[in-house]
This record gives sequence, structure tokens and C-alpha cells, in this order.
Amino acid sequence: MAITPLMPVYPRCGVRPVRGDHCHLIDEDGTRYLDFASGIAVNLLGHSHPGLIGAIQKQAGTLMHVSNLYGSPQGEKLAQMLVDNTFADTVFFTNSGAEAVETAIKTARAYHQSIGNEDRYELITFTNAFHGRTMATISASNQEKMHKGFMPLLEGFKYCEFDDLEMAKSLIGPKTAGFLVEPIQGEGGIRPASDEFMQGLRALADEHDLMLVLDEVQCGVARTGTLYAYEQYGIVPDIVATAKGIGGGFPLGACLATEKAARGMTFGTHGSTYGGNPLAMAAGTAVMEAVANEEFLASVRDKGERIRTRLEQFIGNYPDLFELVRGKGLMLGLKMKVESRPFFVHLRDNHQLMMVAAGDNTLRLLPPLVIGDEEIDEFFDKLSAGAADYVIPEAS
Repeated sequence: MAITPLMPVYPRCGVRPVRGDHCHLIDEDGTRYLDFASGIAVNLLGHSHPGLIGAIQKQAGTLMHVSNLYGSPQGEKLAQMLVDNTFADTVFFTNSGAEAVETAIKTARAYHQSIGNEDRYELITFTNAFHGRTMATISASNQEKMHKGFMPLLEGFKYCEFDDLEMAKSLIGPKTAGFLVEPIQGEGGIRPASDEFMQGLRALADEHDLMLVLDEVQCGVARTGTLYAYEQYGIVPDIVATAKGIGGGFPLGACLATEKAARGMTFGTHGSTYGGNPLAMAAGTAVMEAVANEEFLASVRDKGERIRTRLEQFIGNYPDLFELVRGKGLMLGLKMKVESRPFFVHLRDNHQLMMVAAGDNTLRLLPPLVIGDEEIDEFFDKLSAGAADYVIPEAS
């Protein structure tokens, strides 16, 4: 059998979207799906936001790409918006989340080497994390399914149990450069870290002059009800990798850092041909203009709390199917007592409801942040109908 034109690394389903309408996707045959996946937490303004579309169209008609050999008024504008609204003093733009995490890893190592600590290059990372698909980011994960076929891994990572502060402390050694952690694990099953854990990592980093590097690729950009999730833990990180929602659907990522953390990132140490191109900057600016205000963030918190409350009431009707609800804002996880993927497929194929499967038998609810009451009601109608007619597969 001949290989397909698209390299067969994805088990693609039969749904083939060709158009988006606010919080819905429309298939080739006209079928409408309620999108509570948002392209895996990307389309935070939905599929037809006039501000985002207008900004991209206008910039596409003016200037799309020039490389980073020249000054970037577009990049300077978005970088300043991010600096003004976060802990960061400086920003490096990438095209993806994996590139943003790669930049964060390099920034953490470069900090230590810039002050003469050339042996301090190891990052302590955490079980069930997902940081991307590049060689460094799969090496930063303890998941064997991501390692298979790509050995040997890159050295420089130690794995620690997620949310285990004492173990993290015990792993600190003379080669340790810092911690790399998702404040809320996405692929790992929407598992928020505890306040004690995040605050404890910050204290350990301060005590040992380590870099606290946060992967907020999935939980960042208003998804949890604050612009970045670290704000809800009462900490200030040294470095943050962000992507997904920051472009609203246009490929864009960024590494945010303090001046101290970025001291090793000097001329010639890093680069990207496409990173920070004017078209991406237009998209990112439109997203920030929409979400980086208290009114929008409060609406995300309110909608998230309403969905969580209804979910907690709903799962009581199906004690054999559902265990609990967890997450923050509009990054919610529905943990099941049975294998989640068959139910996820059932909802998609029989009730036109799109969600995202995750680890720990969890379904991810990642709707566009612009959902309204009508879409929330539609979600519960579809979820209720799906739970009512679902037959748990017999164990083979």
C-alpha cells in the first residue's frame, strides 16, 4: 500500500472541516459541530472573529514577511503589549509552542553559562508532561510513547513526580539549571499544580539561583481566566513559553523572560527566519487587544465557573461514567471512570460535539473563550444526550 501524500503520523478521523462559524465547525457535507476543542486551545476567539480576521487581511495586503535582519515595528508593538501585561522584560517570537519551549530551555541554560556556571544545564521536569515534539522537548518528557523510534534522547533532563515538592527538592544537584513545569498539565489530563507546589518551586529556585521555567503553551493567554496561569499562584516566573491561543489560529509562539533570565541571549545566540513575521504579529496584536483586559478575563472566569458547576451536578446522574471535574477557567477536564476515548468518539460522531481526549481518562473542554449562553446550553444538551445513549464497550 502506497504512503499517503500527508505523512501518516496522525490517526485522522472522518470529520473534514471546511468552514468555521463562531463556535462551530462545518464539515464538507454541511454537518455542524459544536467546537469545544478550539484546535487544541488555539481558536480562543472562535472561527469568525472580525477583529482577528480584519487584522490578518489588512496585514496580508501590506507586508507578510521580511526576516529579522531589519527593524520590526510590528514585533516591537506586540512585544511591548506582552511586557506591559506580564512579568516579562523581553520577548522572543517563534512559530510554535515547541519552538517557544526550546527557546525557554536555551535561555535557562544560557543564563547559567553567562555567569560562568557551565556545568549547570539540567532541567528538572515532571511526569506526564507534554512540552512538544522536537528532540529537546520529547527528551524533557518522561513519556516512553513519545521516545519510541527517536532514541537516543538528549541529555540534560531529570524527571520528577508532578506536584511532589519534596522529590523536586531532592533532585537538585550541582548540574541543576532550573525547573520546567506546566502549571496546569494539558495532555496529562487537565491537572492543576497545587499552590504549595508552585510556590515551593519558586522558593527553591530563589534559594539555589535556578530558573523557574513555565510551559504555558496550553494554559496561557486568558484560557484560565487570567492572562497567564502563573498569576493565580501568586508567583513570578523567570521564563514562560507561550503559543496556541496567542495567535488565535495563526501559528505563533513566544518565549517571555526577565532581564536577568535573558542575560545569556545575546546577538547571534538564537534566531528564527519566520519568527515574529508581520502577519503573525498582526494576529497576536489583535488577540491581545481582545483578551488583555479585566472585562474579558472576568467573563472567562464566570463562564468557566458556570460550566464547572453544571458539570459537577451533571456527572452525579452518571456515576458509572464520570469521576470528577478539574481545571481553571475555560480549561476544564472531565475525568471518566471508563476509557475516555470511545466516549469522545461517540460524542463526535453521534452528537456533533468536539472535545479533546487527554491522559488519565480525561476529556478536555477547551471551548472558544467567546462562547455565550446559547453555546453552553447546546454543549450540555449534546453531552447529556451522549451520556444517555452511550453503551460502555465490553472489555476484550
